[in-house]
Amino acid sequence: MRTTRAIHAVERLKTRSGNARYAAIALSGGLFYLVDRSSGTDQKMSDPLPLDDFVKFVDEFGPKKPRKVSKLDLAFEEQIKKSKS
Repeated sequence: MRTTRAIHAVERLKTRSGNARYAAIALSGGLFYLVDRSSGTDQKMSDPLPLDDFVKFVDEFGPKKPRKVSKLDLAFEEQIKKSKS
């Protein structure tokens, strides 16, 4: 169960970045670290972290997920810009 959260965080990172060579490595004591295997060797991307810190690190690492914006959101933002001027 604990590793599932870490694996899902890495899967989200793979989707966002387009790099399918990221992996989560689990250590004893419930610590995890991120590696990038795209160079053929394991390049360590983080220090060993507890699960919650690891998931937070991976979610903030790499490109961010594009924000979904509706027409109403855009219209509201335009109104805010106009009112500030």
